[in-house]
Formats: sequence, structure tokens, C-alpha cells
Amino acid sequence: MNETTTLGAYGVVTEPATVRIERLLPGPIDRVWAWLTESELRRKWLAAGEMTLEAGAPFELVWRNDELTDRPGERPEGMESEHRMQARITEVDPPRRLGFTWSGGAEVTIELAERGRETLLTLTHRRLPDRAHLVGVSAGWHLHLDLLDARLRGGEPAPFWDGWRRLRAEYEGRVPA
Repeated sequence: MNETTTLGAYGVVTEPATVRIERLLPGPIDRVWAWLTESELRRKWLAAGEMTLEAGAPFELVWRNDELTDRPGERPEGMESEHRMQARITEVDPPRRLGFTWSGGAEVTIELAERGRETLLTLTHRRLPDRAHLVGVSAGWHLHLDLLDARLRGGEPAPFWDGWRRLRAEYEGRVPA
């Protein structure tokens, strides 16, 4: 995963415990910001959870991956139908930058930049504890950002769990040992 990032391609391991993924998304920056920060929109591609957009504010992310696509596919053994995680806003600069903590001390930063009629999203997930988390988080963000792109374009994505299984296997081969 050391190759130069191509928009819409795979995440890149930029440090031993960090992955960065970029997507060029349709629409103005304010629209993409809304899909990141408004629970009702975010739940359609990632996880629900009301956010108070100020540094230090706690919030909860609630994943229900079976509900993200019309046909979810078969949920892998050991995966729950719902997952909850406590998080905290670390920085907010609407509509350009959002940072928050993740379980286990990891940090997520999402930056948005206007590119004509599109918006460049750069997501960086830092301080992942080990390779297994790096693989899982890389595959998860990749798929969730694919869902965001499909939702912004008005399309219906392929079954969630089928895509997750495929991407997890691909990242298993891409993330350095």
C-alpha cells in the first residue's frame, strides 16, 4: 500500500499505525459536510449518532450495517447487528475539517476541499493498535466511503457484507506485515 493514492482507490498506510483514504465526491462541500455530521444522513452510509459540533463534545456512533443496503448480504460470524462506540470531537472547522477520537485511543480526521463541482474528502485514521485493526479499519472505511459516494450520486450500493468480505481479504494482502 505504498503506491501514490489514486482518488477512489485503496487506502494508503502512511505510517505503521495510520491509514489515509481519499475520495472525490459529487456535490458542493456543504452537502458533503451535512452527510458527515447529520445523524439521519450519516446513518445511511456509516453510523447514526447526534453530534454537537464543538471541540470536546462527546457523541455515540451506532452502526447497523445490515440496514445500509437493501440487500445486506450475509453478516460474518461474530459480527453483531448493532455496534455502539463512544467518541469525542477533537476539532471542528465547518465545512472543512472534522476530527474525533475512536475507541482504543485512535483518532480520525476528515478534511474536505472544494474541487470545482466536487469535493475532495481526505480521511486519516491514526493510532491504530495493531495490524488486524489496520486491516479491518482500512476495509471498513473504504466500503463506507464507497457507500457515501453511491448515496451522494443517488445510486444503490451492492450488498454491504459482500463488499466488506471482499475488501477485508484485499486489504489483508495490501497492508504490510
